[in-house]
This record gives sequence, structure tokens and C-alpha cells, in this order.
Amino acid sequence: MVSTTARRIARNDSATRSVKALTNYTPARVSLGLAGDSLPTKPLLAFRLAHARAREAVHFPLDSFSLAQEFAARGWGSRILRSTAKNREQYLRNPDKGRTLNGDSLAELSNLHRPRRYAFVVADGLSSLAVHRHSASFLEEVFERLDFKTDEANPVFIVHQGRVAIGDHIGAAVGAELAIVIIGERPGLSAPDSLGVYLTWNPKPGRTDAERNCISNIQSSGLSYEAAANKLVFLMNEAQRRQLTGVALKETAAKLLE
Repeated sequence: MVSTTARRIARNDSATRSVKALTNYTPARVSLGLAGDSLPTKPLLAFRLAHARAREAVHFPLDSFSLAQEFAARGWGSRILRSTAKNREQYLRNPDKGRTLNGDSLAELSNLHRPRRYAFVVADGLSSLAVHRHSASFLEEVFERLDFKTDEANPVFIVHQGRVAIGDHIGAAVGAELAIVIIGERPGLSAPDSLGVYLTWNPKPGRTDAERNCISNIQSSGLSYEAAANKLVFLMNEAQRRQLTGVALKETAAKLLE
């Protein structure tokens, strides 16, 4: 006859195995074990390394020149712009400065104002590492699905010290129906290089986040370029058909597969 203690041990072992099995499905830190009142050395060092990588990603500088060269190698035109944040410290301490363009950049866009469907914006956000690793490959997937051609008159805008709302200023300045902002997301402990995309119909200063659609976690262990491009193009087509974005524009897997 099995004792109560034996049954308790068996239940605990089963629960431990179930928790450990979660590691096959998530990068989250589960079932790390204990060493006294702390973590074992190996997961503790892994945590500190992930934290250091996340902090480094926030401060990693955007190399707009090399990014523009990468775009040019694919036959794309680009323009380099800057927000009113003069440096990274100002960008982090005063978020509003990352949401508007400086005077020189606004003046440069005045020559490009004409009715157009799209304004594609690539901004460093909180991880320029993500932008360097993923933006060109992701945009290539998007452009193929749209049959979209970019050139000097219809460039991809590369923005230093930019936040999501910078797309509202750029879109309004160049007369775009849709602003598509591709931006480095806030680094996490499992992914310091995650890319996000924000879509806004009729972009103009004052738009709120409720008026945008977002696709996030585009990176090697997250959402693939192909899947993200499918989602984005679907939303772009629906936005133009319904002339809106945000909470009123829904994305369903069934429609994406049609």
C-alpha cells in the first residue's frame, strides 16, 4: 500500500516535470532551481548577461549611413532624418522629443510633399540593434507583397532618436495616406532585438495609440518576417478600404489565410 508521503513525492515529481516541460515552449525563465535562498550560479549568470544585453541594446547607436547603404544595395531610396532629441540621454529622459522632427528635417520634407499612399519610416526606438538586424529583410518581404517601388522621391525615412509618433509628423509632411513605422522595441530579457511595426491611417500630429495597429516581436525566435509581412499587408489593404486604423480595425487569422 502506497504511503501518503510516497504519493506526495510522486505528485511533486510530476509537477516538477510538467514545469520543466514548459521550457520547450517558452523562453521564459521557469524551473530554474534553488541554491539556498538564491538561484543556482548558471541561471543567475545567464540572467545578468541577458540584462546587460538589454541595457546595451537601448544605448546601441543607430548607424544610419550603413543602413542607408544596405537599402541602396537593394535598390531603395532613403532619407536620414532626426527628431528634436539631440542625444540618447535626452531621448530617454524626455519622450516627447522623440515624437517630433527637428527643423532641418521638416524643411527637407517640404520638398517631398505630394499625395502618396505610403510613408515607410524606420526609427531606432529603444533598440537600434533590432533595426540593423531585421528592418531590411522585413521590408523586402513587405515590398514584394505590395509590389511597391521606393526611390529618391518616395524614400524610406530613417530616423535618429525616433519614437512611434514620429511617423505622424513624417506622414503629414509628405502627404501620405498611411504611415508605417518600423521601430526597435523595448528590449526584454529574452530578446534584445525585437522589431515592432505601427500602422496609422491619415497620419498627423495628435494621433493616439488607439488609432494605430501594432505588430510586435519580429525577430529570430519570435514572429517571422514572412508572417509579419502577411499581417502588415493585410492590415494596410483593410485600412485603405475602410479608411481607418486602430481599435476599429481587426486582424483575424482566417482572413490572413484567404
